[in-house]
Amino acid sequence: MFRYFAVLFFLILITDTNAGNKEKIINTLKNTNNLNFDFEQNINGKIENGNCVIEYPKKIFCEYSGNKKKIIVSNGKSLVIKTVSSYYRYPLKKTPLNLILDKKFLISKIYNLEERIVDESFINFTIIENENEINIFFDNSNFNLIGWQTKDIYQNLNITFLSSVKTNEIINNNLFNLPLQN
Repeated sequence: MFRYFAVLFFLILITDTNAGNKEKIINTLKNTNNLNFDFEQNINGKIENGNCVIEYPKKIFCEYSGNKKKIIVSNGKSLVIKTVSSYYRYPLKKTPLNLILDKKFLISKIYNLEERIVDESFINFTIIENENEINIFFDNSNFNLIGWQTKDIYQNLNITFLSSVKTNEIINNNLFNLPLQN
């Protein structure tokens, strides 16, 4: 009989811990209006880095390091990727960022997903939506978003790691105005 209670107690403890992580992540997302962070992005082995600002819902501005002066901007409807020599504009809804930048969507999915602890440092959820598989990662200590893994519209594996994450800073909303084509 004691073994039965010990096993039951252990299972409840594990379930409460997992539920606790989910609730902490959800509460952190609910209380986050924007994020400012440095990033490292690996697309099929090509590594780029820079700085981004996300404002929920669905706005992002990323400035890449390097001499191409690459930026990515979403105003919530369109996504522009611009360099010195190129300009691409996509409907945001056709990209995985449409889901990653929508915290209400993330919260609704996290409620129903199983978490996976990675290296005792990260909490991972796998979201499958509209033929997109998105692995989203949160910090196991402060429950902030710290990265994602997707396939882009060209089916390239895209892994993005966030660092130096700051939340709810004052930001200039003009940052999310789409740049004009050269």
